[in-house]
Amino acid sequence: MSRRHLIMLAALAALWGSSFMFVEIALRDLAPSTLILLRMAFGALTLAGYVALTGRRVADLRPYALPLAVLGAVNTAVPFFLIAWGQQYIDSGLASIFNASAPLFTALFALGYDRSQRATGMRLAGILIGFTGVVLLVGFELSGGERAVLGGLAVVAASACYGIGGLYAGRRFNGLPPSLVALGGLTWSSLFVAPVGLAQASAPGWHAVLAVLYLGVAATGVAYLLYFGLIVGAGASKAVLVTYLVPALALGYGAV
Repeated sequence: MSRRHLIMLAALAALWGSSFMFVEIALRDLAPSTLILLRMAFGALTLAGYVALTGRRVADLRPYALPLAVLGAVNTAVPFFLIAWGQQYIDSGLASIFNASAPLFTALFALGYDRSQRATGMRLAGILIGFTGVVLLVGFELSGGERAVLGGLAVVAASACYGIGGLYAGRRFNGLPPSLVALGGLTWSSLFVAPVGLAQASAPGWHAVLAVLYLGVAATGVAYLLYFGLIVGAGASKAVLVTYLVPALALGYGAV
């Protein structure tokens, strides 16, 4: 991985590490579906502005409408909902730790979907060691009550979505600018969630409003530019390693 990609990885970890704390704040006033709808909508608007400023052609996405719909569901709508729902029952630090199982799922799915991204040797050993830690933490939390069990499993399921979503994006959209892939996926995911999100909408306090704005603009719009840029430049199996950096940052943010 180049120095540029390492810097992108660190910046992405900082953004996603903080997102768990802001999700926790927003959930005090908003239903999970409303939260993720607003987050994705503000993220899409941020990316639309970036695409306009850089002169990209949104029309180039038309042949990719169906694949982008799949990406929007698997890589954004479903995992965002699972994480937001799960964080109603577990704290932000623990959610970020469960999310660190994503590299394992990427390695497993790569065996059948994209062998160019499969893990071998020391890299595979590192992933397995990381997964062992996640299993031990999940097992500990499973004794904390049924809702905590379901919350933890929801976040782990979201990690599985990220695993297959990253591989799918790297293989299906090779050659498209990362900004267009991110914009297309977020637009579709917003449309998927809109009916339920609008139906469950309520008036949030200003803390929740600020949290949602941060989640949408920074932790989704900017973060997705970095994430899809890493997938294109370094590969999905390396991009998803960001989830190993996120827990320490999330725990630090949560302690503030």
